[in-house]
Amino acid sequence: MNTLSGGLGLALIAALGFSLKAIFIKLAYPYGVDAITLLMLRMAFALPVFLWVGLRRQRDGAALSGGDWLRVIALGCLGYYGASILDFWGLQYISAGLERLILFTYPTLTLLIGVLFQGKAFTRRELLALVLCYTGIGAAFIHDLGLGDARDVLVGGALVFASSVAYAIYLSGSGPMIARLGAMRFSALAMLVSTAVTLLHFGLSEPFAAIVQPLPVYGWSLAMAVFSTVIPVFALGAAIRRLGPERTSLYGMVGPMLTIGFGWWLLDEPVSLAQLGGAVLVVAGILVVSRK
Repeated sequence: MNTLSGGLGLALIAALGFSLKAIFIKLAYPYGVDAITLLMLRMAFALPVFLWVGLRRQRDGAALSGGDWLRVIALGCLGYYGASILDFWGLQYISAGLERLILFTYPTLTLLIGVLFQGKAFTRRELLALVLCYTGIGAAFIHDLGLGDARDVLVGGALVFASSVAYAIYLSGSGPMIARLGAMRFSALAMLVSTAVTLLHFGLSEPFAAIVQPLPVYGWSLAMAVFSTVIPVFALGAAIRRLGPERTSLYGMVGPMLTIGFGWWLLDEPVSLAQLGGAVLVVAGILVVSRK
């Protein structure tokens, strides 16, 4: 397998895994599990892998300064804990397809953060990308508003958008740390911080008996940890090494379409022309902003 085809396969595996996350969450919720318990189980099942990677990379790499640890803790809390819990809460209200479209705006939000706070230029192409993305989300909102309670759609959409903002801030702040520590080491350490905060949140907000859940909840949590956390995180890192971040992000654009398809197939979520048109506009906007 040559570098290009291997990188393409890894990028598609990552996109598939991340697309399944919302599906696994939706499949677990009917059993009565709440968002923080489900997130805790996901993190706990993924913990051994990231602990092993983090300890190994920590032993082989240079020692972290106090400032490095503060940045890792802050970014871990924001990116993997904050963005995740907001996303889990939002999926209690909206469809998996709409969730993925809203989350997929993080490249445009990262762009806006760069323009507003890092002095980066704002071009017409980037303006076009913003218009396409948010027009697409508007079309998807119209689809979901016609299916149920408008308040639920607005609340869920706001929570998932806040998740996208948190992840965009995480991406904007993680660049220097990745350059210093390496992508694998930084990701593992940030995930360990996130797991610790998630366990603390669970311990403070839920009785210990909440860890006892129906068997299918453990199954979907384990599937989420393996197929939507560990495998795609490492596949994405390997794809970036082979293809570079720009090309990898382009292949990842199949994500919203995959989630809409899985939602229709596994969750019986209806699909309309408005939703499909919105997905096309969002993907087009990300395509515009991702190209050099």
